Formats: sequence, C-alpha cells, structure tokens
Amino acid sequence: MSYSDKAHAHPGHDEHDDHHHGPAPGLMRWVTTTNHKDIGTLYLWFALIMFFIGGAMALIIRLELGSPGLQFVDPMFFNSMTTMHAIVMIFGVIMPAFVGLANWMIPMMIGAPDMALPRLNNWSFWIMPFAFTIMLSTLFMDSGGPAGGWTLYPPLVLQMGDSFAFVIFAIHFMGISSVMGSINIVATIFNMRPPGMTMMKMPMFVWTWLITAYLLIATIPVFAGAVTMLLTDRFFGTSFFSAAGGGDPVMFQHIFWFFGHPEVYILILPAFGIVSSIIPTFARKPLFGYDSMVYATASIAFLSFIVWAHHMFTTGMPLAGELFFMFSTMMISVPTGVKVFNWVATMWRGSMTFETPMLFAVGFVIMFTIGGLSGLMLAITPADIQYHDTYFVVAHFHYVLVPGAIYSLMAATYYWIPKWTGNMYDETLGKWHFWISTIFVNVLFFPMHFVGLAGMPRRIPDYNNIFADWNFIATIGAFGFGFSQLLFVYIILKCIKGGKEATSEVWEGARGLEWTVASPAPYHTFEVAPAITDTTITR
Repeated sequence: MSYSDKAHAHPGHDEHDDHHHGPAPGLMRWVTTTNHKDIGTLYLWFALIMFFIGGAMALIIRLELGSPGLQFVDPMFFNSMTTMHAIVMIFGVIMPAFVGLANWMIPMMIGAPDMALPRLNNWSFWIMPFAFTIMLSTLFMDSGGPAGGWTLYPPLVLQMGDSFAFVIFAIHFMGISSVMGSINIVATIFNMRPPGMTMMKMPMFVWTWLITAYLLIATIPVFAGAVTMLLTDRFFGTSFFSAAGGGDPVMFQHIFWFFGHPEVYILILPAFGIVSSIIPTFARKPLFGYDSMVYATASIAFLSFIVWAHHMFTTGMPLAGELFFMFSTMMISVPTGVKVFNWVATMWRGSMTFETPMLFAVGFVIMFTIGGLSGLMLAITPADIQYHDTYFVVAHFHYVLVPGAIYSLMAATYYWIPKWTGNMYDETLGKWHFWISTIFVNVLFFPMHFVGLAGMPRRIPDYNNIFADWNFIATIGAFGFGFSQLLFVYIILKCIKGGKEATSEVWEGARGLEWTVASPAPYHTFEVAPAITDTTITR
C-alpha cells in the first residue's frame, strides 16, 4: 500500500503522519532530522568544510618549508599546524566522510528503510561540529593549540598550556561520535537486511563498514583511556607517563598505537569497499573473488591488532619483540595483496570505460599500492631504524591516505552523486579534476621519499640547504593540489543545481539495490522489504 493509499484508508491519521513522509521545512529539518540521507548529507558537507580547513593548515606547513630558513610562522605555530592538520584530516575529514557515505548508502544497499537507531544517528553527527569548534578554538587561546604531533606523545605534549584540557575534551567528543555511529552501523547491518540477503550476499562496501565499525568500537575506548591518563598527569598529579614519578612515556606509545594502527585500517577499509563497488561497474564484470575479498578484509582487521609496535622500533624493544612485529607487519601485506590482485583481475579483459569514478578508482589502486610498498620497506626493522621520523614516513602514509582514502571519497562522490541529486555531473570537468589532482599529488608527495631517504627529519620548520630543491617542488605540488579541489566543489555545486537528468540505473552495468530506486533517491526508500535476487546483488 502506498502512502497516498494509507492516507485515504486512515483519514484521521493524515495530518499526524505527514511529517513522517517528507522533510520538515527550513533549518530545523537539518537540526532535528533522523533521516539517514539527511544525516549522510550533513556528514559529507561537514567533511568537505573540514577538508579545506585541514588543507589550509597543510598549505601553511608547505609554505614554510618552500625554502630553507624561518620565513612565515614561528616554530611553535608550525608544530601546531602539523598537529592540527593531522587531527583535522583524520578525525574531521576521512572518518566523517566515510560515516556519511555509510549513512547514505548502507540502508539503500541492504534494502533497509533507515538506520536502526535514527535518534542516536542525529546525536552522533551533531556532537562532531561542537568537538571541532572546541579543538580549533585552542588556536586562539593564549597557550596555543596542541603542538606535540597528532600522536600527542608525552612528555612534550604535557608541556602545553591550559588549552590542553580543551584538546582532550574535543578528542573524547570525537570518539563518542565515532562509537555511536559504529554501533548504529552494526545494528543496521545485522537487523535491517531483508529476507534473502545473507551475509555473503552483502555488497563489499557494507562488509568493509561492518568490519570497520567493530574496529572503531574496540579501539576508540583505548585511545580515550590514553588521553585521559595524559589529562590526569597534566592536571591531577598522576605519573602514568612521567619517569620522575615512576611512570613510562613509552607506555603511552604502546597504548596509543594499539589504537593507532587499527585506526589506519579504519581509514582505508571503507575505501576498499568503495573501489570494490566501482571497478566491477565500469569493467562490466562481477567482482573477482568476492569471498576472498571478505576474508581478506577480516584478516586485515585481525592482524591490525598485533602489529602496533612497528611504529616503535627505535624505542629499544627486545630483539624478539622486533622480530615478531616485523614478521606480523609483513604478513598483513598478504591479504592487502589479495585485494589488489582481485581488483586487477576484475579489470582483466573487462569491457572497461573510464568515467571519472573509474579514473579515481584506478588511480587509487596504483597509488595506494605505491604507499603499500613503502610500508613494506618500513616493516623491516633494521631499515626502519634509518627511515624512522624522516620524510620517507610522511611520504608513505600520505600515499596511503591521499591517493588512497581521499581518492576513494572523490570516486564515491562522482559515482553516487547522480543518485543523490538526480543530475549527472559534468564529465569533462570531472576528468580535468582527476588529472590535475593526480599530477599535483605526485609532485607533492613523491619528492618526500627522496628527502626522507637523504635524512630530512619530519616536523621541523627549518632544514639544511641540501633538501631545498625537492622541498620547493613539493610546495608547488601542495598549492596545485589544494587549489584544484576548488574545481571539485564547483562540480558538486553545479551538479546539485542542475544537469542532465540521471536514470535510476545511472551507470550501465551497475548492480545493487541502490540502483533499483529512482534518481534522486526518494526521501524514504524500501518501506516494504525488497525481493532479493542474485541480479540485484553486487558481487
């Protein structure tokens, strides 16, 4: 029975039901909404705004490093920028953007009418802007923002002023938001699937987010405990990490990286799911090795808990510990290699076309693999002792997170925005955006391998003249990449405003329940559970 039929069948409930079947008018729609599409949209816009705030911080860093000497900012502010840039990009851009995509797409992919816990969903978003307002406000306090690196290592971070408490408070809020969102995603996936959609029929994006949600629930409380111990050391006289009081600053590193390494996979597993949705569509073939992709994702998640101390090879751990963490880190490359092989095998002899989402997905596979290979170099203990805390490490994780996580988010935006808006984006501009971004992202990050191998330390505002040429090139790349993202915003706004009308399927050969509803997707979808057939499943 349609909504209009129900309204005529129960005229007494017409007015009462009306607000359940369309968005509330005005600003309060966004403040009070419990609709998964609205909340997904809020997350995505929030992430885009934070992307430009974090990007502006990156440009300040690169401006200072454009040539030797202290030019534009003092060293303390430079350290604040390196710290805040990382916190904003990780907790304010990549994670909220993936949660936004999960909110938008998971109910549509599994045929659910909404998320399982809609009011919790509203809370989990609205905590985020408050958390980042508190975090960014520290830059305007007398004692300045956090300046101990995003890892917040003691004893350096304990030398901050009173703004330290605000930083810890903001991190707690971010963590609460992430855990609430994760609980919601797990509850939705387990309880809201229609009859016939077994676990092994779920799209890969749903699988990767289910595993990511478990990682978040397991690790965020560990991080919360670590920063709370920092707080009590700073303000309440405890000595968890103070050697003078019998504590150990290296213990913080163990606790932090027990959270921090699974966090690396929290930032990339949803990207694997996005790419596993896009490549089969444009290769016009089913995903090669679906089952092995699921098992590889689960293996990566399990192994991520037992490799944390590869970040700590220079802290003087016993030889047995160094060997264990070296071999376990190498082992994690096996399921990751399975994924790369499966993506390439999916493309092999496919009828490929290279629309913008596919360009970003292929760019992801190639450049993420570069980041993975440099990660294997860092896994080797004696080599890592040389690479540690140099720009080689910075190059490694930026290749994983920029052409990795950020590219997958751009691919997802181009792939699903016709479903969100009902309009096709400008394909020519999309391709321009891809090629300009790809040229500049490599000009930005590839030279960092060279200066790192030559011995340039990270997190310093000044350096020896021998590093000058490559740093200048990297700075050109930074400004080129940063300003090319204004084109991305223009493409999004142009698409929202209008454009060629999108069909329901949008992409020829796209499979999955989200392509069975109209474009733009109705405010409420799947009020009746869809019938599941093999042709509707993305596999």
